[in-house]
Amino acid sequence: MKLTQALALSVSALLLLSTAAMAQEKSAPSKSESHNHAHNHSHGHSHGSSDVYKGYFEDSAVKERPLSDWEGDWQSVYPYLVDGTLDPVMQHKAEHGKKSAKAFREEYDVGYKTDVNRITIKGDDVTFYRDGKATEGKYASDGYEILTYKKGNRGVRYIFKKTGGDASAPQYIQFSDHTIAPQKAGHYHLYWGDDRATVLKELTNWPTYYPSSLSGKEIVQEMLEH
Repeated sequence: MKLTQALALSVSALLLLSTAAMAQEKSAPSKSESHNHAHNHSHGHSHGSSDVYKGYFEDSAVKERPLSDWEGDWQSVYPYLVDGTLDPVMQHKAEHGKKSAKAFREEYDVGYKTDVNRITIKGDDVTFYRDGKATEGKYASDGYEILTYKKGNRGVRYIFKKTGGDASAPQYIQFSDHTIAPQKAGHYHLYWGDDRATVLKELTNWPTYYPSSLSGKEIVQEMLEH
């Protein structure tokens, strides 16, 4: 009798262990499934980022951003257009577009043109340099605006209003960098002026800034990658 009970207990224990092992195996995703999920998520994220860069996104994806996203020491790329450093970029655009390199250069001469050759941003301080002379203002977020362009794509202007500083500093500055949520900027277009609505209407002149630590050749490489 005792032997029979012992055998019965042993069989029951084996069945329980087997059932638990099967349940665990069923609930755990296979390495293949886990890899595929990670790959698909990564691919989708990359595709989404590309769409955002080109100006295609949902309103719900747009988020507020702090001024610290653009913190740093920045240089205008306009001098590099003028001295010919950016010629390879214009040639690249011509090879993939419907205009000549000369036509692109003329368009970008209007777009990049500015006498503010350097900007530094730290905390709420923004300093503009014209011929080595500094003009400083303190700025706070004034929200953002979503703009729709003629081609049907869109862009987001992140707007900051002056709260103090030099009288000659612009009342409003508006950033555009092909990004619609908090993220450290690699470069940006900056619009400025004393009237919020008027600055929003500016679409042909978009002074563009890259980190001051980059050389002209490095900026060319950055542009060609986009």
